[in-house]
Amino acid sequence: MLSPTAQRPLTVRDTLALPPLAAGGPEVLAGDAELDSPVRWVHIAEEADTSSLLEGGELVLTTGLAFRHSAELTAAFVARFHAAGAAAVVVELVDDDGAPDSAAIDVLRAAAQSAAAPLVLLTRRTRFVQVTEAAHRALMDRQVVRLERARQVHEVFTALGLKNAGEGEIVRTTAELLGSPVVFEDPAHLVLSYAAQQENPTRLLEGWAERSRFVGYLNQTGFAAGGERWLQTPVGLKGQRWGRLVAPAVAPPAPDDTTDNEPAGWDLADALQVLERAGQALTMARMAGRDRRELLFQARAGLVQDLRQASPPSEKEALARAGALGLSSAAAYIPVVARHDGGADPADATAVQLRERALLDALQDWSRQERQSLLAASLRAGSVAILLPLDALELEDSTLHRLTAGVRTPGAPTSGARTSGVVWTFGVGKADRSLLRAARGLDDADQVAETAATLGSRNRPFYRFGDVRLRGLLSLLGDDSRLRSFAQSELGPLLEPLDTEVLALLSAYLDHGGNMSALAKAQNISRQALYARIRKLEDRLGVSLDEAESRTSLSVALLWHRLHRVRD
Repeated sequence: MLSPTAQRPLTVRDTLALPPLAAGGPEVLAGDAELDSPVRWVHIAEEADTSSLLEGGELVLTTGLAFRHSAELTAAFVARFHAAGAAAVVVELVDDDGAPDSAAIDVLRAAAQSAAAPLVLLTRRTRFVQVTEAAHRALMDRQVVRLERARQVHEVFTALGLKNAGEGEIVRTTAELLGSPVVFEDPAHLVLSYAAQQENPTRLLEGWAERSRFVGYLNQTGFAAGGERWLQTPVGLKGQRWGRLVAPAVAPPAPDDTTDNEPAGWDLADALQVLERAGQALTMARMAGRDRRELLFQARAGLVQDLRQASPPSEKEALARAGALGLSSAAAYIPVVARHDGGADPADATAVQLRERALLDALQDWSRQERQSLLAASLRAGSVAILLPLDALELEDSTLHRLTAGVRTPGAPTSGARTSGVVWTFGVGKADRSLLRAARGLDDADQVAETAATLGSRNRPFYRFGDVRLRGLLSLLGDDSRLRSFAQSELGPLLEPLDTEVLALLSAYLDHGGNMSALAKAQNISRQALYARIRKLEDRLGVSLDEAESRTSLSVALLWHRLHRVRD
């Protein structure tokens, strides 16, 4: 955080406390409530006519020689300078020997009854030149500090631009500068990024979309009218509204308050400058290639990752953050993972990301058309995680059918959803009333999707563990060293070196349950030739394929080999 060393604007109260003026024993006769009014300059005046030279915000010093013994002249002098915009009128009333002028003081006290702004009495000799020097020095010091802070803010956001910082870093930096929570939302009031600072994230984001809708949108940095008067700045080019950046904890000035509200040591002018520069930085980041949906997808991916951590946020915070990203609260949530079936080189990261983005776009469109909220994000290369809310557990299957049908283009097979020419296989975990537990179920759904994607024949729109059976178990066990040893011992002669033709024959034999007639027909060869091949296969394996246990062992080993090969 930049050092918030700047002081408030110089006020009447500050000026009265300056040593040269404090030495005069100032006594406020009127306008106590206006002592925090800012002082723009200090002016010495003895004639009422000089009030026309004021521009507003001046503190006027006078000895009152021209009016001190007339109540009418005194009241008129004070009234004219106050009407001209003087922040305060300070009157020194001493006689020639330096003693207080009692008669003039009584006159000034009487005039104070009708004064509309601060009126201050000095009863000791005061060096006005020293007062003006001290006040002007204080004003210049503040201006220098303000310019220095403007330079610091400029350097911070320039550095962010040069390093191509993402919206998350820009938002965090803005919050650190202000010492206040900052939220970046899109036009639909979904939270793209936020930094809570010391604020409780749940309290900050709870009911965000509903609250935000009642806060008017501004085309410039400032406070909008509404249920909550948030400091905000627009993000986007002229005529293209991409969202807004909000500092909800920075309070606006009261209608009759001329003082600044200081967030963590920064005055309101600083806060306006910081937020405006942050909005510009976010706009530049968007122009560099980050669009609104990409920001939303990144925010959702970050939340899904957080929910699956070993130390996740609380359930209440998770619901608040998910709600801010568009996921409605519900009776239960289904974890779903979509896995694409290949067709692109896994090493081609760009192709994989484009396919994931196409599915995320399709899911977003389906969500809007069906008015069914969801939380979708990339889980890992080739996999997309989806959390679906349910109003009732009984609606689970119907919701899943609507989802998979909604992202399938005409002519796509029922075994999966086809988006941009890619078939996606959907794995489903166990629905849960807790969002956190449902998010943890994404790992199971991912296993199911990955396993189901290896099925030779798929006739389901989505799969659960019970649908993938032995494949699901082997997938769950993963690359277990004991399973690897078992598969290699069973299939070793066919693996070293790899004989894909003989492996295919073994697979076909097992798929046909050892029925030689059916296999010969499928292979389009004579039974005699097939028997010869099977005998050679038995010789290489060192087992009899007539034995049921041998066929079972080989089936398990072959299935594990296929699953492991797909993962590799």
